[in-house]
Amino acid sequence: MNSPAKILIVDDEPNILLSLKFLMTKAGYSVRTAKDGEEALAEVAREKPDLMLLDVMMPKIDGFTVCQRVKSMADCVDVRIVMLTARGRDVEREKGLSLGADDYITKPFSTKDTLERVAGLLAQSKAEPSSESAAT
Repeated sequence: MNSPAKILIVDDEPNILLSLKFLMTKAGYSVRTAKDGEEALAEVAREKPDLMLLDVMMPKIDGFTVCQRVKSMADCVDVRIVMLTARGRDVEREKGLSLGADDYITKPFSTKDTLERVAGLLAQSKAEPSSESAAT
């Protein structure tokens, strides 16, 4: 039996953490949370997630830096990262994607849309066991 996908939710707003955790747990995912960038990096080091929902503006270490650091870890290049932000400008979106984020969701977000995007990215991950073999 397949174990549920592991999702790490990183946000400094308790209400967003709670609602996303509830939503993802209800959808059958294994969920952990972190409330700032430092905690997020510690959680990734402890156990690699399959996907991260990562807020951009956080104390200690911002989401862009966390994204860049996670994607630079050899064993984490395949971790899917969805940036969450109140800033929806194209500049921020481009920055997040250029640092390795797989998707970008602007707050306030639709829970249904967020769940669909997470499911889509996780399905993509399963379909490409290694990114090199998919490039042929």
